[in-house]
Amino acid sequence: MNYQQTLDWMFNQLPMYQLQGASAYKKDLTNTLLLAEHLGNPERKIKTIHVAGTNGKGSTSSMIAAILQEAGYKVGLYTSPHLKDFRERIKINGSEIAADFVVDFITDNKSFFEENQLSFFEMTVGLALDYFVKETVDVAVIEVGMGGRLDSTNIITPLVSVITNIGFDHTQFLGNTMEAIAFEKAGIIKPNIPVVIGEYTTETKAVFSAKAKECKAEIYFASDLITKDYPSALLGDYQIHNKKTVVQTIEVLKSHFTISEDNIKDGFLNVVKNTGLLGRWQQIHSHPKVICDTAHNSHGLKIVLQQIQKEEFEDLHFVLGVVNDKDLEDILPLFPKNAKYYFCKPNILRGLDTFLLQQKALEYGLKGEVYHSVSDAYQTALKKSTKNDFIYIGGSTFVVAEIV
Repeated sequence: MNYQQTLDWMFNQLPMYQLQGASAYKKDLTNTLLLAEHLGNPERKIKTIHVAGTNGKGSTSSMIAAILQEAGYKVGLYTSPHLKDFRERIKINGSEIAADFVVDFITDNKSFFEENQLSFFEMTVGLALDYFVKETVDVAVIEVGMGGRLDSTNIITPLVSVITNIGFDHTQFLGNTMEAIAFEKAGIIKPNIPVVIGEYTTETKAVFSAKAKECKAEIYFASDLITKDYPSALLGDYQIHNKKTVVQTIEVLKSHFTISEDNIKDGFLNVVKNTGLLGRWQQIHSHPKVICDTAHNSHGLKIVLQQIQKEEFEDLHFVLGVVNDKDLEDILPLFPKNAKYYFCKPNILRGLDTFLLQQKALEYGLKGEVYHSVSDAYQTALKKSTKNDFIYIGGSTFVVAEIV
C-alpha cells in the first residue's frame, strides 16, 4: 500500500472517533496494552509528559514542546485530531512523521491490528510511541485524545501529568457533571508523579486533590502559583490560562532538563514556528479581519466570543458549522444575535446537517443562510463584508480544517 491507501485503510476499516463519534469509543485499555506488548513496550523506553483537559490540551502541549525545543532537546509531540493531514498528529521538533514510516508500521502490523480489532486511535498511539523510540527523542509530549482514565495514551508513566481545565464536552462518554468529568481526567494522575492543574473550580479541585493524595502525587495549582505572563505567538485570550499551566509544568521539569528563562520566552514566541500549531485565534485575512479558531464547546467559545467583542468592526459575520453530537442548547445561546450567519457542514460523516443547524440557530435569534460547503460559506462572507467588518470561522475543529 502507498501512503494514501494506508490512510484509507486506517480511516475506513477501523472505528475512528474523528469521523464516526460514539461508535468508535472504547472504554477499555486492554487493546492498547496488548499493542504495547506487541511493539516491545515503547512507552517504557522514553521520557514523556502527559496532557489532559477539556480545552487547551493542544496549545499547552505545543507550548511545552516549543520551550523544550528552545532548550536544545529533541522533542516528540503527539496531538489530535489533525487539521489537514494525519501526519500532523506525530511530530519531532516540528517535523511531521515520514509517510514511509506510517506505511511500513501499518504494513508490518496489519495482521495484528485486524486480528485484535484495534481502533484507529489505538493504532495511532502505538505508531507515535514506536516512532519516538526509534527516533530516540529526549522527551515526548503526549496529548490525551479524550478523557484520560481510559484513553489509549494512559499506558505511559510520565515525568509530570498536566490537566488544563474541566468543561462540558463529550458528556455521553465522560459524564454530565463537573466532578464526573474531572474524575475521568484525573485518571492520568500516577503514583508519585507530580501533577499540574491549570484552571479549577471548587468541585474539580476536590476531585484532583483526592486523587493526588491517593497516589501520593505532588499537586500544583498553576493559577494560584504563577503570576508572570509571557508574550506568545498564540493570541487567543484563553491562552493566559494555558501559559500559566505551561510555566508551572516547566518548573517541575527543571529537575529533569536544563531550561533557561530565555528558553521559556523564546518557546512562547516561537510556538507556531517550532510546532506548526494551527487554528488557535489564527488570522487568515485582513480588511476584513478574518479569524478562525477551533473552540467547539461552551467553555472555549465563551472566551473566544468575549474576545470578538473587544475587536473594532462595523458588521460581524460568522461562518458556523458543528458536528452532530454537539449540545446546541449549550453553545448557541452564547452567540450574538446582531450578526450575519453563514451555516455550513464540515465535510465529515459527523457533520451536522446545515438545515438542522439553521433551524436550531433561529430558535436563539441567530439568522443566516445555508451553504453547500465551508469554503462556499466563507467565500460568500468575504463577498458580503466590507473592509471594516469582522469574520469568524469556527464551531468545530473540522470547519477550521477546511479553511487554514
